[in-house]
Amino acid sequence: MQLIDTHCHLQFRQMGNVSEVLSEAAEVGVDTVICPSTTLADSKEAVAIARRHDNVWAAVGVHPHDADNFVTDTGQAQQMIELLRLPEVVAMGEIGLDYYKNYCPVDTQKRAFAQLLEIGIATDKPFIFHVRDAFSDFFEIIDRYPGIRGVVHSFSATSSELVEVTKRGLFVGLNGIMTFTKDDSQLEAAKQVPLRLLLIETDAPFLTPTPFRGKINSAKHVRVVAEFLGNLRDEPMDVLAAATTRNAEALFRINVKK
Repeated sequence: MQLIDTHCHLQFRQMGNVSEVLSEAAEVGVDTVICPSTTLADSKEAVAIARRHDNVWAAVGVHPHDADNFVTDTGQAQQMIELLRLPEVVAMGEIGLDYYKNYCPVDTQKRAFAQLLEIGIATDKPFIFHVRDAFSDFFEIIDRYPGIRGVVHSFSATSSELVEVTKRGLFVGLNGIMTFTKDDSQLEAAKQVPLRLLLIETDAPFLTPTPFRGKINSAKHVRVVAEFLGNLRDEPMDVLAAATTRNAEALFRINVKK
């Protein structure tokens, strides 16, 4: 049984030794990882890790918390374009809008988001979206770009937002939040994600699933997420694993080494 962690920040220092993380993950059937980025600097680190390890691919991008740095440093856009052309890079992400913590002004977030979308579209790469308390503006902006491909990662909204996400053909990334949320509406939405649009992830080193709360998250725990979702959605593990692996391969246009 093969699983793919579609969102694991291998370059973050909390993760420790990357080779050990990947080895432990492979032992439980998680032998492929997508490594997204939040700044230009860690985008470069993600690329370096992908070059060193089989079945690791990078995504490059700027998190909405860092949008101000992106729009004020005009040289970052060109560097992002150059990174997106590399064979190790399979997506732009994570990019988006975050009005929950609002570390960056809304207008600046929206400006950076639109600019990053245009960069990614020009290179024909899919997107890894970060959206928190900002779905209305998110939909308004992406609807300017018909046919956009991507995944709303760490989805933890409700069925109404899910309908709008799937209506646009976007994938939905679920992670350890589902194992510890107290919000029944989030679990109900997780049940309703069409299997053909479902991806699983850890968002490591964050969002460690139950029963490992309090510890640093790791790619190996994507199996815990998959087992929980299988039980929640009443889907056999082999069915869920095969579908989510197939979905990840299609979205990111990767051929996983079996």
